[in-house]
Parts: sequence; C-alpha cells; structure tokens
Amino acid sequence: MSDKKLAVNERIKTESNFLRGTIAEGLADQITGGLSDDDMQLTKFHGFYQQDDRDIRAERQKQKLEPRHSFMLRARVPGGICSPKQWLEIDRIASDLTIYGSIRLTTRQTFQYHGILKPQVKPLIQALGSVNLDSIAACGDVNRNVMCTPNPVESALHQEAYAWAIRLSDDLLPNTNAYAELWLDGEKVHSNEVEPMYGPTYLPRKFKIAVAIPPHNDVDIHANDLNFVAIGDNGKLVGFNVLVGGGMGTTHGDVNTFPRLADDFGFVKPEDAVEIAKAVLTVQRDWGCRTDRKRARLKYTLEDNGVDKFRAEVELRSGIKFEVPKTIEFTTRGDRFGWIKGVDNKWHLTLFIENGRIVDTETHPIKTGLVEIAKIHQGDFRMTANQNLIIAGVAEQDKEQIERLARLYGLYSDELSQQRLNSMACVALPTCALAMAEAERYLPSLVTKVEGLLTKHGIPDEHFVMRMTGCPNGCGRPFLAEVGFVGKGPGKYNMYLGAKNNGMRLNKMYRENIGETEILTILDELIAEWATNALPDERFGDFVIRSEVIKPVIIASRDFHG
Repeated sequence: MSDKKLAVNERIKTESNFLRGTIAEGLADQITGGLSDDDMQLTKFHGFYQQDDRDIRAERQKQKLEPRHSFMLRARVPGGICSPKQWLEIDRIASDLTIYGSIRLTTRQTFQYHGILKPQVKPLIQALGSVNLDSIAACGDVNRNVMCTPNPVESALHQEAYAWAIRLSDDLLPNTNAYAELWLDGEKVHSNEVEPMYGPTYLPRKFKIAVAIPPHNDVDIHANDLNFVAIGDNGKLVGFNVLVGGGMGTTHGDVNTFPRLADDFGFVKPEDAVEIAKAVLTVQRDWGCRTDRKRARLKYTLEDNGVDKFRAEVELRSGIKFEVPKTIEFTTRGDRFGWIKGVDNKWHLTLFIENGRIVDTETHPIKTGLVEIAKIHQGDFRMTANQNLIIAGVAEQDKEQIERLARLYGLYSDELSQQRLNSMACVALPTCALAMAEAERYLPSLVTKVEGLLTKHGIPDEHFVMRMTGCPNGCGRPFLAEVGFVGKGPGKYNMYLGAKNNGMRLNKMYRENIGETEILTILDELIAEWATNALPDERFGDFVIRSEVIKPVIIASRDFHG
C-alpha cells in the first residue's frame, strides 16, 4: 500500500456524488462565466472542458476582467458514423450555440465545439440528444470515444467491426445518472447509486479503445490503451488480436514519462471482446497509479508490472485465455482520398478537411457545402481518425451530384499535395489551456514551405507523415509521425524523427526548442539526402534510421529519452 498522497483528482471524484459535484449550482451562477476548479474536473466526464480565449487573456487582465470563459464540448460518436439528419443538427448547433460557429473534427474520430458560453451548455447537450447524440464519457477518467477503421471498401467486415465498437462504447459507459439529471432533466436518482465497473473513483486517468481493420492502421493502434485488431476470414469477422498499453502523452523534461507502443496479448473470439475489455479496464482501475497523474495511464501500469503479469490478471478476471495472435500486416495509415468503390457497389468520397476545422471562409465555404450535401445524401457521414470526412454509401446515380457539390464548395480538389494530405495538427492556441505553441493555425503555412523543399529536390509527389501539437500531451499523435513537432514555447518546437510510416515505430527527439528557420534548414538537408540516397520505395522515417541520422526507439522506457 503506497503511503504517497493521492492526486487531488481522486478527492474530487470521491466527493463528487458520482460526477454531480456542484455543477448545477455553478451553471446557475451568473456572476462568473466559469465553474469552480473541482467542477471543471468533473465536467470532463460529461464531455466538456472549460477554456478561455488566450488571444485576449492579457488584455482582459489589464482591464481587471476575468478570462473570457467558454467551453469545449466533444461528442461521443463510436466509430465516427452519423446520419445526414444528425449532421444538419450538428451544423445548426455550431452556428446557433457557439462563439466561433465552427465544427472541429478530432483525432478521436468524433467532433467537438469550441466557444460555448455557460448559458448555452445545457441547450447544446439537449440539442445533441434530440438526434440521439451525447457527450457522456467523451472526456474524463473513463473509457472515451471508441474508434473504428471507417474502411468503406470491405463493407461487410466493417459492419461487424463497427457493431463491436458500438457495443464496447455502450457497455463501458459510466452507470451514474448524473448526465441525465444535469442535462436532460432526467429523474434524480441519488440513493443506493453504484458504479459496478468503475467504482466511486473511476479510473486513474483516461482510457482509449480502437478497433482496427488490417491492412489499414488509420486509428493508430499504438496510440491507444486497448486495441482490437479485426481478423477476417472470407470477409467475415472471426476474432480480434488484442493489443494493450499504447499511449502518446509525455512531459517535457521528465524522463519517467514517455509514449509507448501497445503489446500484443493474443487472439480472442468476437464474443469475448467485451469481457476482455472490462478485465483490462478493471485491472487498470485497481493497479493504476493514483498518486501521480503523469504516471497514471495504462501504459505505465503495464510498464511497471510487466506484460506477463498484467496479461495473466486479465485472463483470471475474464475467465478467457488468449490464443496465439494471428499474423497481420499494416501497410497504410493515412486516409484514402477521393472516390473509392466498396464491395457493396456503393461509392465513398473521402474529403480532406485541413486539421479538421469545418468553417466557411471566403474561398472555401466548406461548412455550407457539407450542409448542402447532407440535404440530399442517402448514405452516412464517417469521420476519420485523421480529422477528415467520408461521404459514404453513395449510389452510382448520385455520385455526380455529390462530387459537383463537393467541388463547388471547396471540399474536393485534385491539386492537394500528398504532403498536405498526410499532415495534421491539434487545436492548440487560442483555446487549449495546455498549448505552449501554435499548431492548427501554423501548420498549413509550414506545409507549404515543406512542399517547396520537396519540389526543390525533385520529389514533389513524395511525402512523410508530419504532425504538430502545441504541447507534449500528444492529442495529434506526434510521436508516431515520421516528422513530429511538439510545442515548447511561442514559435518553438521540439523536432522528432524516425517513426515508421505505418505507425509501428515511435520517433525520437532530434532537435530541441527550435524555430521555423532551423526547422526548414534541417528538413532541407534531410530531404536532399533522402531524394538522393534512399533505397527504392524507402520511406523517410526508415531512411533517417538507416542513415543513422537518429537511433531507433526499440524500448520506449529506455530509448525514447536516451
């Protein structure tokens, strides 16, 4: 039994009355636009964070005003699929109930809103509920949105895998009635309430699940606590390889924190997936660190206890033995843009949404364009884990009209480079409280300059996976990028190199605290060497390892900071 003091969040959860806290009283307080510190932690379980506009924070301080508080709310959309009817309401909510009027597709294969003022939080959640959407457990120390490869080509296998993603999400929801009471005017149920799976203190930290369909690793299986890799036989699902212990976040300067690849525990049948998930989750609940939140993710629990011990406990709790994992190979990670025909003879149009931001501009009114498509589309919309959107299930006779609208509103272009299509950033400034540097607002201009370097060295059609985040928490999965940038301060980034193109190897820090001039100088030199000396079909991440520009990360706890 540890004699260390529990993290403050453990007290907050214990005293919260199953996630209620004083949220209702805080919402009714018209003196401030924010909530109390304790309630700010609890609202995450309901799907939203308190933020403020950091662009105007200093000016408001000068005027002796509190920050311009607002909230970011993330929806729970397992597998990332929604109907055109739901999309029309998602769009209306953004326009009517948020400051910025935009929709942000996220790397968790869902959408979120920024700039929600306190009086609008409840109406917004109720509006989502009117089209069978919610935000319960989209954030917080619980299982979050379950991702699933959109895979519009192998439709039969996808449907089975997607159904399990939905099942996992629903079965791992918190039991508390607090969400219904606070936001949906549900009946108050306080007496004898229990959390049979989570317990009164829930998990030590967030918990992420993904379902992948080889050969596509678009959900980045090594970035998640728990992964189910779908194994098909003649297009039918026969089971899953279960991978445990992946995660991205680290802390600048703290060598005890690091990203980690997931370990393959073995193969299970489809009907065993939920019990295995519950066993993994409850072992993390009981064994995870509750004294230091920086070391509280499942990846550290696995690191500290060992894979064999953790796997044995999962088998004991579930009553299920892992079989030898099936042989699989991941060959691609990015989204497949443009039109693709599925086995069901339906067409699917993948649209590039730069950094996931859906908003109308003078040149690209993409938010309006998606509304116009939603009005006529007979299939569904599929958000991807790379912040893009698929107009899925388009009949042959409707294909021409969908493409015409997509091109008209700037949603579909033949002129985007592979480099731009394979780059992404987290939100960062001005809304994220953790951001140390720009990401979403800066990356597009950096991509343009990198495109220039690729052209300069005679390989304009080449690319590498490039990702940027404003802090080391890893929301944009930068540590699995062939070239990753992690914010260190205003205009300054740590530069990471050497991840594998398919997401099967971490990168490693190459330069610390550098600005754009040095970034471009380094990339200019490395791209020149790659263009001249690469082996046939050798990806950039493999090239910098082979040419000893950077050493590979074999064991994260030893090599990532070493």
